[in-house]
Amino acid sequence: QVQLMESGGGLVQAGGSLSLSCAASGSIFSINTMGWYRQAPGMQRELVAVIIAGGITNYANSVKGRFTISRDNAKNTVYLQMNSLKPEDTAVYYCNAQQLGSYYWGQGTQVTVSS
Repeated sequence: QVQLMESGGGLVQAGGSLSLSCAASGSIFSINTMGWYRQAPGMQRELVAVIIAGGITNYANSVKGRFTISRDNAKNTVYLQMNSLKPEDTAVYYCNAQQLGSYYWGQGTQVTVSS
């Protein structure tokens, strides 16, 4: 089992920045991909950004150029730096880890961007 502990998030004005972090613990061997997803009220959960063990990244078109995902393998932690935030970025953000075909999720952290 993998446990994911998120931190960060909160309330920010449009144009501002926030940073999220997610630390993995437990049976963390062979965690290949880590990333962030988000879910706004009444919407489906959607991918924000993922990073593969080799450092390859993938972003949703809506956040490209504004968000940056990074990973510290020594600390088993993934980060999401969010800049130029927009009200439409408001959502619960979930950390995700993929290990040998299994998906693990954090508890979620609220990000609210006011206009």
